[in-house]
Amino acid sequence: MSERTWRVYLAGEIHSDWRDQVAAACEGLPVVFTAPVTDHPASDAAGTGTLGTEEKKFWADHKGAGVNSIRTQTHIQDADVVVVRFGDKYRQWNAAFDAGYASALGKPVITQHDEEFDHALKEVDAAARATARTPEQVAAVLRYVITA
Repeated sequence: MSERTWRVYLAGEIHSDWRDQVAAACEGLPVVFTAPVTDHPASDAAGTGTLGTEEKKFWADHKGAGVNSIRTQTHIQDADVVVVRFGDKYRQWNAAFDAGYASALGKPVITQHDEEFDHALKEVDAAARATARTPEQVAAVLRYVITA
């Protein structure tokens, strides 16, 4: 087993327990997981809740995206591996941005999504080092990388 502690950022979809599933399947590995704020209302209100209200939704969203990006970019920069999950709920442009940002930094990316999104995510998957279908497959890749 590796002597180092691996830092894995779990980006993307926030409407399911996939992060908990990855963590449970990685039990016993020297891994520290980080993630964005996964409370959707709290994430949406990050800007107006800290910097004040806005009349226009565009500017409220702009403030929130800026505040949230401080956490996201810091954790991606610190990560050894970035896992990006694309779920079936909502269009997750932020997840695609996180994958691109991590890739631009030279971070290994693992994508995870259902087969139905293969075509839409072909460029993202082409930049990823692995594409998994399930949280258990994500964990299997991490287990291999860490213990092999």
